[in-house]
Amino acid sequence: MNKSELIAAISAKSGLTKKDADKALSAFMDVITEQLKAGDKVQLIGFGTFEVRERAARTGRNPQTKAPIKIPATKVPVFKAGKSFKEVISK
Repeated sequence: MNKSELIAAISAKSGLTKKDADKALSAFMDVITEQLKAGDKVQLIGFGTFEVRERAARTGRNPQTKAPIKIPATKVPVFKAGKSFKEVISK
């Protein structure tokens, strides 16, 4: 499912127009992005949690030359599914 299909599904399920569903989805993504960028986590009870985790610096290998390379520390966005969301999906 791509973004336009998701917008159409939201529109059909909620009764919103596609334009309003697009605005709602865009606002949802913007708010989550802003909160994660600020270092906060977004927790939706029953669905899951969006958060930022720090990935430590490490040494990797160039697969072509086998030479060691340094991979710098970075921050990565993570989604952890909630218990009830996992249960619905696993059935």
